[in-house]
Amino acid sequence: MLNVTSRMAARGVKNLEARTKTIEGWLSMINQGQLALPRFQRHGAWKADQIEGVLENIVRVPSLPIGALLTLEVGDEELFHSRPIVGAPALNGRPQMHLLDGQQRMTSIWRSLNDSYEDMSIFVELGEDDKAPEIEIKKRWDRNAVRYPVWLESPEQVFAAKLVPVHILCPGSAGEQRMNDWCVKAGVETATVMRIAKLRARVASYPMPFLSLPVETEQETALDVFIRMNTSASPLKDFDIVVAQLEGAVGNSLHTMIEELRQAVPATKDFGRMEDLALAVAALLLGKPPLKKTYLEKDFGEGLASVWPAVCEGIGRGIGFLRDEAIFVEKLLPTEVAVYLVSALWARVPQHGHDVEGRARTLIRKALWRASFTDRYLKTAATRAYSDYMKLAAMIANREAPDAPELFDELANPLPSPEELARAGWPGRRDRLSRAILSVSLHKGGYDFADGAKANADNVGRREYHHLFPVGVLGVERDSLYASRALNCALITWRTNRKIAAKTPRDYLAARAADALLGEADVRSRLESHMVPYDALIAGDYDAFIAARAARVHDAMTRLCRGETLSQSHGTLGAVA
Repeated sequence: MLNVTSRMAARGVKNLEARTKTIEGWLSMINQGQLALPRFQRHGAWKADQIEGVLENIVRVPSLPIGALLTLEVGDEELFHSRPIVGAPALNGRPQMHLLDGQQRMTSIWRSLNDSYEDMSIFVELGEDDKAPEIEIKKRWDRNAVRYPVWLESPEQVFAAKLVPVHILCPGSAGEQRMNDWCVKAGVETATVMRIAKLRARVASYPMPFLSLPVETEQETALDVFIRMNTSASPLKDFDIVVAQLEGAVGNSLHTMIEELRQAVPATKDFGRMEDLALAVAALLLGKPPLKKTYLEKDFGEGLASVWPAVCEGIGRGIGFLRDEAIFVEKLLPTEVAVYLVSALWARVPQHGHDVEGRARTLIRKALWRASFTDRYLKTAATRAYSDYMKLAAMIANREAPDAPELFDELANPLPSPEELARAGWPGRRDRLSRAILSVSLHKGGYDFADGAKANADNVGRREYHHLFPVGVLGVERDSLYASRALNCALITWRTNRKIAAKTPRDYLAARAADALLGEADVRSRLESHMVPYDALIAGDYDAFIAARAARVHDAMTRLCRGETLSQSHGTLGAVA
């Protein structure tokens, strides 16, 4: 505790007051709404073993320390919006203190002693040694309105197993009544009731030291202390830091803003963590690289608030654009850079400038596919994305902008050859080039071989990776690099995948045509919609098929990387220099 005090004093935090309060005192404050969390604090994230460790430190003799808390005294006005600890009563006024550090410990103690965990119940195992009781956590689940295991609902059966629920150890008159009622139902003899009461008193009197920032502490200082002194077992992420900064700068809750964005653009759930995406887009719109260094800047929270409408618009239009380009979900996304780069660029495109929007769409398409097929973002992705974004945004604003981004430099960032495409591995292994190939292969519809459904955002997540030449036909192991290539893969429904099994391409396509009463032209059309050369597939020569499909994908890739759509004729139509 002295070490913590000295470190904070070194950062200019003065008039620190070190005090101690018992668990009974802390719980009383929570019950009365006197202790609250600043709203930017994350919700409880501790796992069962962490909760078990804290409780055992408390109930054993001698008790072991669980670390000092850090609080901020609240004056006439709160520096931050408040929220109650999870499971605690709603706040009905201004609290006396904000808990800056120690949320996970305090939440675990509160919820354990009030039995508010839905997925577990916590017990003390009564052994022969009252000085070293064990904590035992039981998993719980509901089925048909019944909570399982059912026997944990019976005080008699629980006590017969030499267990006592932790929540009857809760301090205060209500906790005492809870203990007495449970002991009666369980048939606990008087001597054991006394043992439980003694254990309960041990919990109530357990001292929890804390350092208190005085009421005159400035908001910026409190935020700095929160960010730098957080001692949680779950380290702060970039997003948590910006949450604190935004709350301090403009009083807005970033959690609320993100949730509103999720509701406005439901498709964001298919493209990774919305929080990280929003920060990256905001950084680019502010003319800064999407790096932790940027997020730690004192004015980033205020800057984020200023560009937030553009962030929301850009993400909505950006994800719509990705879906137009057959990148429907994260498993088809070659690089995460594509999402935030495309979204930030769309935020710069006028909504109703038809000519400008058409040219911007072509430009962004070129950027998307060159980001997907070149090695430009394999290293220092955030810094390179920032550099490219600044020049691309200038090109959107002014078609006469003198400098093209390095992303468009054919010498520095060449596209892969057909031979390199042929060597690309299985898309399920999260390889950038493999995913790019799979996404391009859906550009002409990706119709399922059996049900004929066109690939779209609603159904592609339920499709499976299918070997066009099954590994059994090739006579190799399933994880063989020879068989598991992106060009030997198509996304189809699991039912279709099961029906194909280990048949040769000619056999399973013939069966497919017979089952669905399809002619060869229909079967050919569905295969071609995956950029699968039908004649090369049924010919049965695997190496020749891979070469033929590589040529098709290479042609499509080249056109997309010029900014064309695949429905356009060959040439320079729609291309961006």
